[in-house]
Amino acid sequence: MPQKHETVARCLYQAFEEKFALQKAHLLCTSDVEEVIDGLWHLLGGCIMGQSVTQHAELLMHYASLLEPQIAQALLLVQPDKSQALCQEQATDICNRFIEDLPKIQEILFIDIRAAYEGDPAAVNEIETLFCYPGVRAITYQRIAHLLHQQGVRILPRIMTEHAHQLTGIDIHPGAQIGPAFFIDHGTGVVIGETCVIGSHVKLYQGVTLGAKSFPRDDKGNLIKGIKRHPNIGNNVIIYAETTILGNVTIGDGAIIGANKWITQDVPPHAKIN
Repeated sequence: MPQKHETVARCLYQAFEEKFALQKAHLLCTSDVEEVIDGLWHLLGGCIMGQSVTQHAELLMHYASLLEPQIAQALLLVQPDKSQALCQEQATDICNRFIEDLPKIQEILFIDIRAAYEGDPAAVNEIETLFCYPGVRAITYQRIAHLLHQQGVRILPRIMTEHAHQLTGIDIHPGAQIGPAFFIDHGTGVVIGETCVIGSHVKLYQGVTLGAKSFPRDDKGNLIKGIKRHPNIGNNVIIYAETTILGNVTIGDGAIIGANKWITQDVPPHAKIN
């Protein structure tokens, strides 16, 4: 090996070791996380039909065996002083509850694909929306990740939704709360922030941003985290392409927001913003 390559490799390795000295022992395996989320998508969406129930159960056991240690690592990564045995015990409990909740995610998936079919005249049937619509895949990945986020797991759910972001061009934070019958048409460029709350039967088009305004800071100039900073979208709302809605504002039930709008104030129910 040429000396210069070994020198550069050592420099890169040592720099990472110094920067993340406390966290390095608890780094997650992103390839395992991505295998889990992709595999669960195929199980929930019936993309591996033709296999037996026993084979499906074996796959589910395999994904659980990959996921549980990653949950433990994620818990330790944000709380490095916590007992490793306690984190492992919590990870086992979280993983078991997560697996038990998957049928609920599939139930909502079926509602989402129905909404996609009913919301797009180009859709031939619900199967087409399941296999071909990036919005359906993105929201299903997010709903799976949200299960873990709800149980206090951090970073790991974000890896899942960022994987979906890479696959679909749709960026949905795992912390967002999204009701059933949610449909993103086309999808490219959609951004939904962490503290968004979205009702049922909501339809978004490509390029929509549900984001935050400028972030408040404390006396030392640090960002104040953990506060509500993203929009609240009511039921039966339609938001057309390239519209940006920022801050902790409320879009009332039944509102229709036209394309290319910039909104930082509440919109009353059933309003039409052209």
